[in-house]
Amino acid sequence: MTNTRPISATVRRAIRGALLALFAATVSPSPAVWAQGSSSQPDFGPNVYIFTPSMPAAQIQSTLLSLANEPQFSTNRYAILFTPGAYNLQAPVGYYESIAGLGLLPGAVTINGFLTPNYGQAVYGTSTWPQANLTDTFWRSMENLTIDPAQDIAQNAAPSTLQWGVSQGAPLRRMQINGSLELVNSYCGEASGGFISDLVVTGNVNPCSQQQWFTRNSSLGIWTGGVWNMVFSGVEGAPQQSFPTPPETVVPTTPVSREKPFLYVDSKGDFNVFSPSAQRNTVGPTWASKNTPGRSIPIGRFFIAKPSMSAAEINLALVLGKNLIFTPGIYQLNQSLNVLYPGTVILGLGYATLVPQTGKAAITVADVDGVQIAGLIIDAGPVNSPVLLKMGVGLFDSPLPRGGFFSHWSDPSSINDVFFRIGGATAGSATTTLEIDSADVILDDIWAWRADHGNGVGWTENTASHGLVVNGNRVTALGLAVEHYQQEQVLWNGDAGQTIFYQSELPYDPPSQSAWMDGDANGYPSYVVSSSVRTHQAWGLGIYSFFNQGVNIIDDNAMTVPDGSGIAIHDVGTVWLAGSGQITNVINGTGAAVDSSNADVLSPVVTYP
Repeated sequence: MTNTRPISATVRRAIRGALLALFAATVSPSPAVWAQGSSSQPDFGPNVYIFTPSMPAAQIQSTLLSLANEPQFSTNRYAILFTPGAYNLQAPVGYYESIAGLGLLPGAVTINGFLTPNYGQAVYGTSTWPQANLTDTFWRSMENLTIDPAQDIAQNAAPSTLQWGVSQGAPLRRMQINGSLELVNSYCGEASGGFISDLVVTGNVNPCSQQQWFTRNSSLGIWTGGVWNMVFSGVEGAPQQSFPTPPETVVPTTPVSREKPFLYVDSKGDFNVFSPSAQRNTVGPTWASKNTPGRSIPIGRFFIAKPSMSAAEINLALVLGKNLIFTPGIYQLNQSLNVLYPGTVILGLGYATLVPQTGKAAITVADVDGVQIAGLIIDAGPVNSPVLLKMGVGLFDSPLPRGGFFSHWSDPSSINDVFFRIGGATAGSATTTLEIDSADVILDDIWAWRADHGNGVGWTENTASHGLVVNGNRVTALGLAVEHYQQEQVLWNGDAGQTIFYQSELPYDPPSQSAWMDGDANGYPSYVVSSSVRTHQAWGLGIYSFFNQGVNIIDDNAMTVPDGSGIAIHDVGTVWLAGSGQITNVINGTGAAVDSSNADVLSPVVTYP
């Protein structure tokens, strides 16, 4: 089927006129709202810090130290941007910090030293800095830089080694590391997963105690180690396929991917956003031998949103054909943000956070080509939302047929580094976190988390059934983590889907077996492919249990799929972490049980069927 654009120019004008009339009745933006600075000095607001090489290193260092001590559920958000040049820095990376270079290529900005979440551990101990517990080291990122690592007592790392000891929601993208990379801290503390894409690491990558990790389209000097689920897709220098001993899953080429959009400054000093194109059957970084394929979008074609703006003001910008940049902060939305046009780019800075307040979705996207959504946190709000982010709605919000209506093969939409929370930061609930109804969507580093700690947490408080529901055909998930939901974590109804790397913990808190039953079955499988699906593939899946209510909770199967010739599941395993109860089978009644008798031991199924 050839690709068809579902919104014609005539229909688009009609929609635009109707919505303009609607918004004119509800919002009158002041001139200050639309006067957003020049292309060389965009008004990104007070929480975006732009550093230049001419600034004193001590000043930059002091600023970074002051920003990096936020608690886990802080309401503060920061983006740190480095203009092209060299910097001598040894500084921490705290919660809700996104750090990025502003060059078109990673080599334009060089950090001599390090930027690390694990700063200060040797000096201050694990109780002083909020970054110390690696299993809770979330919500920070670094991209589009070159780092020449230097040793320092505050980091206590080996020479020429950068430490990036994190768990979920903390990606490394589009970087060159001239040395080695450790995915833990100096004490090899327990850590629970992470994401790398578009990197060059000239030395050794050591995951040490990392339980799981996903590395995509990168070039590594060498990789050594890992615990349960190390997955590689399109990676030069990846280890050999060896699951489960050691637990390394290697997919030689990435079937389809689309890198995250990013800000950069051109030779005139003007800001732009680079929007990478989709790539198929790729190996290695997109930029190592040539520029990343894609297009540059001048900053003037973006509406720069501030947390003080209303959803109506932001929607008006979308109706007028603007792309969006969300500056750091928390956005309380009383209506959904509606993306109508093909090719719209939505980019969050500094972990900008969207929170629906009235039971609506935070974002809905029409069934169109090439939409890119990146760099956001979406929290559930105080009124239950049926869905938080919905990709693929028909004209006038009509539902799409199963599989999606149009093919978007030639220009797929993508979601990069978008993280969802049900509770934790704020009390909230949502039936489904992310629903994909369009075809050909790419999910790239997604973490959907029904909180197990924080604010508003409990079986009847932060209620949520599903982390991800896929109804569109040919949807690809690259680096998917879905945790603690109360029914199926992932429910896949679309055909020809594929997942490379999946991490999931079952809900900790079922109060009784009767409260957590899937019909006659004990518990819900984490990853379910519906019986109507004819083809589906998945590689590198880890599913874990920690039932912590002191009740003997049983989950019959961690995963269920149809028995058909088009189904191929590679390298899936379960682990009993702690608590009570068990996972009886890995997939479709196969695979050994895990319980207290074999705690922290992987029960693998190498292929199914």
